[in-house]
Parts: sequence; C-alpha cells; structure tokens
Amino acid sequence: MGTFIPNYKHILHAARNIKPERMPLYEHIISIETMEQITHTSFGPLINGDLADKREFMKHYTGFFKEMGYDTVSMECCIGPIMPGSGALGGHQPGVIKTREDFQRYPWDDIPSLFFKQYSDLFQLLEEEMPEGMKAIGGPGNGVFECVQELVGYTELCYLSVDDPHLYDDIFHAVGHVMYKIWERFLQEFGDTYTVCRFGDDLGYKSQTLISTDSIKKNVVPEYKKIIELVHHYKKPFLLHSCGHIFDVMEDLIHVAGIDAKHSNEDQIAPFSEWIHRYGDQIGNFGGVDMDVLCRCSQEEIKDYVNDVMAYSINHKGFALGSGNSIPGYVPVEGYLTMVETARRFRGE
Repeated sequence: MGTFIPNYKHILHAARNIKPERMPLYEHIISIETMEQITHTSFGPLINGDLADKREFMKHYTGFFKEMGYDTVSMECCIGPIMPGSGALGGHQPGVIKTREDFQRYPWDDIPSLFFKQYSDLFQLLEEEMPEGMKAIGGPGNGVFECVQELVGYTELCYLSVDDPHLYDDIFHAVGHVMYKIWERFLQEFGDTYTVCRFGDDLGYKSQTLISTDSIKKNVVPEYKKIIELVHHYKKPFLLHSCGHIFDVMEDLIHVAGIDAKHSNEDQIAPFSEWIHRYGDQIGNFGGVDMDVLCRCSQEEIKDYVNDVMAYSINHKGFALGSGNSIPGYVPVEGYLTMVETARRFRGE
C-alpha cells in the first residue's frame, strides 16, 4: 500500500452527506481476533489488565485502524452489559422487569455512574492514544430498543405490550432517560475525541420490524430524537446502525429522530443500491459489502463485488465503504483484506 495520511474530516463529511475528497472506509466493529491475525500480535487480553496494559491495548487498537487505511477509530462501550440484571438479550437470561413493582424498584439512577466507572479509563486512553489526523466514531453503545430487551426480553416485551401497555411505554421512556444522561456526560467529558456519534439498535429482521412500526414511532423514535438533538448541540452528526427491514420507519428516523447517516445492509433484504437510491439525497449511507460475500466468495468475486458497489455509490455524497454489518471473528481474514485492499487501490493507494 502507498502512503496513507488519515483525515477524520472525510468521515465527518460523509456522515453529513457532503461528498468527501477521498472515499472513507468504515466498519461498525472489527473483532480483536481479526486484528490479531492480521498484525500477528496478541493484545486483546491487555484490556483486562491495569492502566498500563489498557494503554498498550489502545495503542494496538487505534494503530490497526490507521494501518488499514481508516480515517477514524470505531469504538463504543455498551450500556446494556452494565445495567443491573441485564442479559435477557445478550445472555438469553430471564428479564428482571416483569411487573410494575419490578420497574419501580429497579435502580435506574445508578446506571450512569456504573457506566462511567466501567468505561471512563478506556475513553480517556482512546483520546490520549489517538493517531494524528484521526478521531473516533461511536460512543455509548446499544440503542433504546436493545437496552429495553436486555431488561425485559424480546418475547416478554411483546406480551407486555398487550398485557400492560402503560408499563411497556414507561420502560422505553425510562431507558431513554438513562441513555440521555449517559450521553450528556459522555459528550461533556469525551466528546472532543469523537467526530461522529452513533449507537447500534437492531429494529428489524429480514421481512419487517421486530416490534410494530407504530410502537417504534411512539416509543423509540422520540427517545432517539432527544439524544440526537443533544449530539447535534455539540455540532456532531449522528449515525444509526440498525439491521433489518426497517424501510417503514426510515422517514421517521430521518425527519423526526434526525439521524444524519445509516449503516447496515444485507442483500437478502435489499441491495445497498436500494438504500442509496431511496435515501442517498437525504442522509449518508455507510457499508455496502454484504457479509455473506466476504465469508463465502472467492477473492476475485469479492473484488468484483466491491468494485461494483463503489461504481454505483461513489457519486452519491455521503458514502463510506465497508461491510454491511461488521467483521466478527468468523469472517475470513482474506475476505476482509480483499475488500479493504480493493477499496484502497480504488483510492490510488
């Protein structure tokens, strides 16, 4: 690869749906296992060590993004795992909120302090170890719907929407309020490290949204709106990562909640070209390369696929290329590298 000089403004412009001077690369998540295979360095366990170990971890972590040709470092610290009793979504455990009494005695006010006790060191080290010319993209991870599911469980939440609709509404509002408090402090203390803010909240699956569109518009979008207005107050764009067939709520996400950019696409739902066609004149669109292609196709097939995505996307203003979801450990390293190298050759590197 040729000389690469990172400049976070490329991603910033793409997120604002302004055509950047250079097509940026973007990934929501890249597994540490993948980073270690590519760099031939084991650094993942350092994150569980003392402050010096965590600093060394962050040097490797941020250095990987620079080495691979990214203008930003993707990093979020998730709210869900630190919520007392959580795990109904991520751990398939019974939900801790089943009744009004459970809701009333739940320690909502403790969550912001627990979040920053767990993650402040990482956010601070990210700032201190950020390579020159780069900033971060991310923030407090997990969206409203995911955090609600962590406390209630998806199936139980569906029952609750019928059995006790007032409690159902109140849980969304309480989670949104807690998230707002976390984002408020995060932006005050660590906002300068970030150029684009985001969280992930998977609202759909292959054929429709996971809860009714009416419920998303009533219970999710207003809570998004409060947080996104706060992000905009700090003059930063907001990127929503959401998997699934969510076309029926996209106009509300754009025009009511106020998202500036969207990530996550899967060809079985709709090719990336459809997202570009529908929303390219309104918001930035990140991703484009279906994970299935990276996992199962040959290197030549991946090259052709990536070149095709770039050909029909490059003239749209807010475009950043990457996988349609993320790079977990099961994505073959060769597939991921082929995607990145094809994009960088396209950029003349």
